[in-house]
Amino acid sequence: MTTYAESFKREVARVSKKEVRGEITPLRKATTTHRSEIAALKKTVKSLEATVRQLVKLANRTGATAAAPAKAAKADNAVAGPRTQGAFDAAAFAEHRKKMGLTQAQWAKIVGVSSLSIYKWEKGGVQPREKQLAAIREAMSLGKRRALAIANS
Repeated sequence: MTTYAESFKREVARVSKKEVRGEITPLRKATTTHRSEIAALKKTVKSLEATVRQLVKLANRTGATAAAPAKAAKADNAVAGPRTQGAFDAAAFAEHRKKMGLTQAQWAKIVGVSSLSIYKWEKGGVQPREKQLAAIREAMSLGKRRALAIANS
């Protein structure tokens, strides 16, 4: 190769390295900060895991279980006072329907809603609105024969 071609090649390589260096520098800085942030987060996670372990040991020593807070919350709700007239109990609702010998579709017809609403109310996923609560109270006061007559009409 001629001297001119070699020097041209070297100059192109030098200029391209200079350009790439300018673009890579901010990426290197960002990588460095990310690594330090990751290290700090790992340290935080370690300390939190240690705290959890200590709390579990403390809970085991005192004889408390994970179910105790749930039981305490349930007891607090029971102590809060007598149920109001508008309170809705999903389990009692489902039990009453079964005691009457009705299907969800029949019960839905009596109450005036869809069978999907009955299903969701019985599972406790959704609470009925005030309008439906009135219809539910009325339906629950019906006798078995009257309820069957309405459901089959």
